[in-house]
Amino acid sequence: MAKKKKASKGKKNSGKSQKGMSYADSGVDIEANDIMVDKISSAVKKTHGPRVMHLHNAFAGLFRLDYDEMLFKRNYKSPVLVACTDGVGTKIKIAAAVGTFDTVGIDLVAMSVNDMLVQGAEPLFFLDYIAVNTLKPAEIADMVSGIATGCIEAKCALIGGETAEMPGIYRQGEFDMAGFAVGVVDNDWADFFRGVTCDLGLGRCWCCGLQCHLHGSA
Repeated sequence: MAKKKKASKGKKNSGKSQKGMSYADSGVDIEANDIMVDKISSAVKKTHGPRVMHLHNAFAGLFRLDYDEMLFKRNYKSPVLVACTDGVGTKIKIAAAVGTFDTVGIDLVAMSVNDMLVQGAEPLFFLDYIAVNTLKPAEIADMVSGIATGCIEAKCALIGGETAEMPGIYRQGEFDMAGFAVGVVDNDWADFFRGVTCDLGLGRCWCCGLQCHLHGSA
């Protein structure tokens, strides 16, 4: 199993690992990774606001909690971080079958952000994980473009992610993806939403997915 990093959505690799073994020997295409990074850069940057800190070749995304500068939408008295993670289920099969990969990226953001919104939270940033058999830059670029579109709709920043190329795990044409969202809510609202269900009509907010609703079809 081999993987390559694109943390902060822009780190390129040197192409060699220790002890003389190359990435190519383990089934990882470094050149394809570099092409992919170039293709996704502009889409990712469109999601960034003044709180995203840009570090060249960073291995993690940085996001300023500049509470004193009041860049949050609300003037939080006691901010609480809210975190969610989710995937898109069998939608990956639908996307692969029809050859359309951008809409599944939008849905990836929606699956996590929706859970956060019903807790009364403001989304801050998002990270993705994409695993494939073979890295095809155009397909990954479409996925990330969709993820970026979802982040723009949700008003959060796409600050990092990981692309793993694992020919020993996935069959040709197969892939999977997961998303991770972090937001903020005031402690008073967090207390308010404890035990509250959508049946009460509270917090009915969502990001619209463009494919089959929820997790596709089994």
